[in-house]
Amino acid sequence: MIGVTENLALISDLLAFSAVDAEREPDAVKLLAVSKKQPLSKILAAVEAGQRDFGENFVKEGLEKIDRTKDLNLVWHFIGHLQNNKTRLVAENFDWVHTIDKLKTARRLNEQRPAASGPLNICLQVNIDDEPGKSGIAIDALPELAAACAELPNIKLRGLMCLPAIRSEFEQQRLPFARLRELAEMLRDGGIATDTLSMGMSGDYRAAIFEGATIVRIGTALFGDRD
Repeated sequence: MIGVTENLALISDLLAFSAVDAEREPDAVKLLAVSKKQPLSKILAAVEAGQRDFGENFVKEGLEKIDRTKDLNLVWHFIGHLQNNKTRLVAENFDWVHTIDKLKTARRLNEQRPAASGPLNICLQVNIDDEPGKSGIAIDALPELAAACAELPNIKLRGLMCLPAIRSEFEQQRLPFARLRELAEMLRDGGIATDTLSMGMSGDYRAAIFEGATIVRIGTALFGDRD
């Protein structure tokens, strides 16, 4: 798996260089390796090269990988749409959920999180471009949801996540990420502490970093084409 090792080194350097260009510390940005539909061999190659955080979109597939790597001290992030009938499995096995956009889902995760596992880290997904049919809470409904989630004892609200519409120009790419950053600042001004902005992927990670991304989600650029 030389390709994965080389890709990880290159991507890590690119993220660090972008952080420095944005006048941020290189270690301020974490790479979340999106491992959905990737074989375990490639994940293990990334682990061998130092990667610890992995993102999965599908519960069943994620659970299989978590079980097969349970002795490696990895951090598993659920980054797909979460159905209510799958919340218990996620609450019991994952460390993060990035896609919360309903209070009902947050409450189920809170009720189902094992006490021994500690609070489940969550991000609220915002429909930042107000796209019809796209997951994520509307901007004007965010403060109420954030306040309610912040009161739940078995989950920890870490911040916000978005999947903006595709843009090709750097300055245009920055706009939705800047808006998400402003929303996080608004929550903090209102007394809701957050420390995470999960935003940016292979095509727009640099713009996201310039606007304060703390977690960048990258998959095929690291692992290659999915099965």
